[in-house]
Amino acid sequence: MDIGHKISALRQGVKLTQDQTVAKMQLMGLKISKSSYAKIETNRLNIKVSELVALKQIFNVSFDAFFDGLA
Repeated sequence: MDIGHKISALRQGVKLTQDQTVAKMQLMGLKISKSSYAKIETNRLNIKVSELVALKQIFNVSFDAFFDGLA
């Protein structure tokens, strides 16, 4: 599994859509579009540290959750 698919799985685990996740990130002050977020989940765009921190809070997980099982 790669980081993008891990992010997608974590998002689905908390029952959020991509639109809802992007809206929460935008409320946290991040400038991200739905298309940019979709590219992160498909590994066509690298995630920024600020975005990873926001997703950690939104998904209510530790940073380990993003990297567990990655080679």
